[in-house]
Amino acid sequence: MRDLILAALGGNALVPAGAKGTILEQSAVLRRSLAGVAELVRRGHGVVITHGNGPQVGHILLRSEAARDRAYPLPLDVCVAQSQGETGYLIAQALESMGLAPVATLVTRVEVDPGDAAMSRPTKPVGPFMTAAEARLAGVAVAEDAGRGWRRVVPSPRPKRILEAGVVRSLLDRGITVVAAGGGGIPVRADGSGVEAVVDKDLASALLAIEIGAPRILDLTAVEFAYLGFGTPRQRPIRSMSSREARRHLEAGEFLPGSMGPKVEAAVEFIERGGVEVVITLPERAIDGLEGRTGTRIAR
Repeated sequence: MRDLILAALGGNALVPAGAKGTILEQSAVLRRSLAGVAELVRRGHGVVITHGNGPQVGHILLRSEAARDRAYPLPLDVCVAQSQGETGYLIAQALESMGLAPVATLVTRVEVDPGDAAMSRPTKPVGPFMTAAEARLAGVAVAEDAGRGWRRVVPSPRPKRILEAGVVRSLLDRGITVVAAGGGGIPVRADGSGVEAVVDKDLASALLAIEIGAPRILDLTAVEFAYLGFGTPRQRPIRSMSSREARRHLEAGEFLPGSMGPKVEAAVEFIERGGVEVVITLPERAIDGLEGRTGTRIAR
């Protein structure tokens, strides 16, 4: 087997801006977004795919709350589990429609600390965007999301350990493409009991890559590059940077918390813990990014 690669699919790979996010829409978008990942598999790479779940888990919460008088309520950790099954199924279907098999979707848990300070400071955006007026009437914690509108926010503790990492590695060693740690993994305590939160997908992806020994991460997102001065007249793409440079830019506030910030933070952690490189680019440019023709490359 050639190098293991972890491909982390951002929200745009599932629900692009302006889409309602129906199952038909997600399926169509995934077939386009996964073309580069499918090529990696054909070239003999071992590939594990992670994915975000912000839109999906938010809608699951909305359905549960709307049906509270007719169906049992769903705690947030169970909503994450449901989003893993839904999205993992769609990813497996898309890959197998391209002639790639076998693909295994693994319901994955991640250990978190229930005493993490983030549990009392909801910051993770989930669900659909709202106007300011809708946000005022939402009745739940909300925050403005990177200049794009208002969204519900939920607690997001840091991941400590991927419980199924050994199973993921075993499947990869058998030549199986794996979908794992979807939505950052299902947050649980050390004793296995659930925690009502949503773990950041990028931080969980970096941790999974470290635990299975994958030297490279492809972070496939809504933009072709990470940018300095994003959204300002001084905006310019970053072609490459060291983990030390990336940390300096983070500390200078160059990367927004709800957007590029978690990706760069996770990349720095991955590199500092032994990873070789992280490439941030568009899903359709996955191969070009891996081969150095586009994207932002972060390395030692």
